[in-house]
Amino acid sequence: MKALQQQLDFLMQIDQLKAIYRQTTVKNDNDRQENSAEHSWHIALVAQVLQQYAAHNIDINRVTLMLLIHDIIEIDAGDLFAFAPQQHHQEQALKELAAAERLFGLLPHQQGEQMKTLWIEFEQAKSVDAQFAKAMDRILPLFQNMANHGGSWVKHSVKKQQILARNSYLQESAPKLWEYTCAQVDLAVNNGWLIDSE
Repeated sequence: MKALQQQLDFLMQIDQLKAIYRQTTVKNDNDRQENSAEHSWHIALVAQVLQQYAAHNIDINRVTLMLLIHDIIEIDAGDLFAFAPQQHHQEQALKELAAAERLFGLLPHQQGEQMKTLWIEFEQAKSVDAQFAKAMDRILPLFQNMANHGGSWVKHSVKKQQILARNSYLQESAPKLWEYTCAQVDLAVNNGWLIDSE
């Protein structure tokens, strides 16, 4: 019963992810900020639906689990805006590692280590599974901002090159989606939603 209690403690702890808010807004709900739990659910489905575009053989179950757990660390570390200064990202990485140790450490040891290892794999994005997962995490905000007339891009004066750089995993992991992304970015520039930084 000790293992079950540890698992329940973890499951109740991750309920807090619903209270971590992101810059992306939910157009169909009065443009309120999206929370990280919603984001994690949404990108897990994005990966399932778009897996046919993967250029390499991926294990979609591993990819989906990566996406479901990748933002759990925000419970302790908070959500950092994607285009915050590089120094803030370096500080955030340290907070996130400590959060991963604590949160996955709530689980029974072997299960917690497996999840932490999978989270690290996602963060490092060296495997084909992690690269595809990272690409799905990055492309969803593009879909959302395009549907919301620029959304958080307009609010934060985001540049074209920032979006292309952020979505660069698509070049290798899903080239057809990369082509789509480039076309959408050009459309966003033409609409005044992104700053043309070229």
